[in-house]
Amino acid sequence: MDIRTPIPTNGGDWQTRFGEAWRLQVSQLKQRFGEAIEEIRMPLEYPTDVPIVFVKKESLIGLLSFLKSESGFEYNFLSDITATDEQISQQSDRRFEVVYNFFSQTRFWRIRVKIRLKENEETPTLVHLWPAANWAEREIWDMFGIRFDGHPNLRRILMDSRWEGHPLRKDYPLRGYQIFPTPEPAEPGFLEN
Repeated sequence: MDIRTPIPTNGGDWQTRFGEAWRLQVSQLKQRFGEAIEEIRMPLEYPTDVPIVFVKKESLIGLLSFLKSESGFEYNFLSDITATDEQISQQSDRRFEVVYNFFSQTRFWRIRVKIRLKENEETPTLVHLWPAANWAEREIWDMFGIRFDGHPNLRRILMDSRWEGHPLRKDYPLRGYQIFPTPEPAEPGFLEN
C-alpha cells in the first residue's frame, strides 16, 4: 500500500471528495500564472495527498495572494511552512525546496505550494500576508539557513544564538555538537518590565 491507496475516513476519501475541485483549481492556476508554474503533482498521479504546485520564486507572492483572496480558492489558513535540503540531487543547482501548506477553512480543501532555491538564495517573506509566517520562517532560517527577504526579525528561534551552522542541512556533521559553558545571554530589555 502507498499514499495513492484510498483509505476510508470519517471525512471520506479526499480524492473522491475534492478531486474535481483540485483539477479545476490547477487549471485556473495554469491559465492565470502560465510560465510561472514549473510543475504540478496531483494525487493519484504522484504519491501525494494534495496537489503540489511548484512555482518560480518571482511569482510566489502573486500566486499565494491569488490563492488566499480569489473567489473559488479562499486558502485563508497557512497551515505550515517548512523546507527540505535536496543536496543529493545532481540534476539541479537548486538545493532547497521551501514548502507552503494551505487550508481553506470554508471549503476544507488543502494545497501545497513549493519553490526551489539555490544555495544562499533568498525568498520573500509572507509575514505581510499571513502574520503567523513569522515564526515558521525563523525556524527555517535557524535550521536550514534560508533567508526571507523583508522578514521583520530573522534570527534564531530554536538554537542558541551563538550556534554556528544550520543543523538540518545534509552537509551538517552528524555529531556537530556545540557546547556552551555559560547560558545564552538574555536579550537586552527582555527581563525588564
